[in-house]
Amino acid sequence: METIMRLQKYMSQAGICSRRKAEEYISKWLVKVNGKIAKIWDSIDSEKDKIVMWDTIIEEEKNLVYYKINKPRGIVTTCAEFWDENIIDIVDIKERVFPIWRLDKETTWLILLTNDGRLTNYLIHPRYEHQKEYIVEVFWRIEDDALENMSRGLVILWKQTKQATVKRISSGTFSIILTEGKNRQIRRMVEQVGHRVKKLKRIRIENIELWKLGFWEYKHLTKWEKQGLFEKIWLKKHD
Repeated sequence: METIMRLQKYMSQAGICSRRKAEEYISKWLVKVNGKIAKIWDSIDSEKDKIVMWDTIIEEEKNLVYYKINKPRGIVTTCAEFWDENIIDIVDIKERVFPIWRLDKETTWLILLTNDGRLTNYLIHPRYEHQKEYIVEVFWRIEDDALENMSRGLVILWKQTKQATVKRISSGTFSIILTEGKNRQIRRMVEQVGHRVKKLKRIRIENIELWKLGFWEYKHLTKWEKQGLFEKIWLKKHD
């Protein structure tokens, strides 16, 4: 079992946050290793070193859990305690979990919650191109050309988006499957083709689907959901 690793990897595996967020905490001098302020390049021995953040000792999480939740509008997908109500406020999970990916405050539906940092790193890293499916409703009929342009890719935030799978559902509603996750990407793409999003729902992350989960509801991933997801992202299966 690996004991020597980068500090941010250890924090991720301990179920504190993603590696990217760990780097943010370290850069803000919030983490100490054996009583000393940690540096972004630090490696640690998980069996010997004492890692502390906010006066709390960080220990590796042994009981790994995986949930899906139907996030309503107005909820922030972060563990941080700001003025807005965040995703952790609406669940009663005894384990310390954090959300995988972010949805903007006005986007609804599927979010994954876990304390498995490995899963987070695989799913949020852009090179793995994991699928996320959304249902988008705009304020008036959207043209076929607009849908085609979004499927081919658009320039937003000075970068070209990857090709997407776009299918019309009705005159003003379509589904879109992305393999990337730029900031407010779908809303920006829709604006780029002359429309404005009325409703935006995420209904699938890889093989994990929302099904009939109601707003505010959450549940453990089933054995088959976990197995299918782990096979897709090359993680060891869990029972």
